Amino acid sequence: MAPEGRVTISAKYCKGCKLCIDVCPKGALRMSGKLSPAGLEIVEWDGTKGCTACLLCTTMCPDAAITIEVEEEAPTKK
Repeated sequence: MAPEGRVTISAKYCKGCKLCIDVCPKGALRMSGKLSPAGLEIVEWDGTKGCTACLLCTTMCPDAAITIEVEEEAPTKK
């Protein structure tokens, strides 16, 4: 089974440039309507759409505001 990711976006570093939204193949990132400490609207993860842990959003983010924790299933014994 493919790994799944849990996305965390730092409000401190996100400037709402939307580059991560544009590159996410699952469409799992969106504008939150919430403001960062700098007064900029930030991105949030829509956990209902899943994350394939492709890391495209982390690669695209110019401010390193995104981290992904990969949750892999333990191998089953045969």
